Amino acid sequence: MKLRHNILKMYLLKAVLWFMVAMPIIVLFFQEHGLTLTEVMILQSIYSFSVALFEIPSGFIADIFGRKRTIVLSTIFTFIGFLGFSFFGGFYAFAIAQVLVGIGGSLMSGSDSAIIYDTLLETNSKTTYTKIEGKAYAIGNFSEAFAGILGGFLAIGSIYMPIYVQTFILFFSIPIAFTLIEPNMRKENKLDRSFNAILEVVRFAIIDNKKLKWLIIYSSAMGVATLSMAWFAQPFFKAINTPLAYFGVLWAALNFSAGITSFNAHQLSYKYNVYKVLFFISLSMTISFIMLGYNNSFIGLIFILFIYLLRGLVTPILRNAINENTSSNKRATVLSIRSLIIRVSFAISAPILGYIADNYSLAISFYGLAILVGFFSILSAIKLYKIG
Repeated sequence: MKLRHNILKMYLLKAVLWFMVAMPIIVLFFQEHGLTLTEVMILQSIYSFSVALFEIPSGFIADIFGRKRTIVLSTIFTFIGFLGFSFFGGFYAFAIAQVLVGIGGSLMSGSDSAIIYDTLLETNSKTTYTKIEGKAYAIGNFSEAFAGILGGFLAIGSIYMPIYVQTFILFFSIPIAFTLIEPNMRKENKLDRSFNAILEVVRFAIIDNKKLKWLIIYSSAMGVATLSMAWFAQPFFKAINTPLAYFGVLWAALNFSAGITSFNAHQLSYKYNVYKVLFFISLSMTISFIMLGYNNSFIGLIFILFIYLLRGLVTPILRNAINENTSSNKRATVLSIRSLIIRVSFAISAPILGYIADNYSLAISFYGLAILVGFFSILSAIKLYKIG
């Protein structure tokens, strides 16, 4: 059945989109253009607000007009955004590029998980979703890991080269997206094409369905934790005087670790109560940030590694829990609501954390993350356990 090939194509698409050779040095690339760490974090805030602004409309577009079309548009916007990074410079040019990449990210968010889940539903393989999502996330992390090694070595010759290479690679995501097949079952019971229909799904996700509400709040806390760590990792490497050649190697190690735990996340969901697992992840994440703030040395790398291990576990588990609590005709929209809350939360916190790191220390930013992430994630995990 050709529809089954969607899974392999999504694996391939994930590998291409996550082959981010620029990520190990992207903060250094921005700083090379004269940006401060605060401005770098503002750029990430712009990206997150761009994702958030288009999040629900993009999920709604995917539910109405198809996951495939939405994913194709996503790859095009992302490629154009990186063309901007490649050929222009300065804060404002980068801000425009971030908006384009943000639109691409919002169009992909929800659509990717939705097309996988609906493909599995139509092929009577729904029970394998957590495993498939975990594999997809693992492939992305492994791809980013290999890209990290390459990016680190490319940067030794030129800090610009990783950007050029990544832009070239991203082009190939477009033809891959065109080969996807839209699941037929999505054509049944479509949502109404109206603004009220969007509001009804929003109400369902964050008010009516208590379990979904707390899953989304938990997701936002974990999103702030993992996104912040991704952008503070390079300044931390720099603070402990890590040679540039090792940036890519360290980035690879972190993403390999996330990929390994993501690949095996489905085993935890089979063996243990999911909400107990989420509580353990919350507690572990909070302690890791506290210890990272306390250890501004090579020892701190251990706690960054542990945060990435937790990141690999939590993503497929959360996505499966959300998918299980919503129906096919609103799945992409609900997943987009989740991403919107994550992105808005990060967009608000990122500039503040960047300002603290610039004017005080990275350690204080890590302590702030421990308080913020710990409170919301632990509270959500407790609420979810009580709901059952």
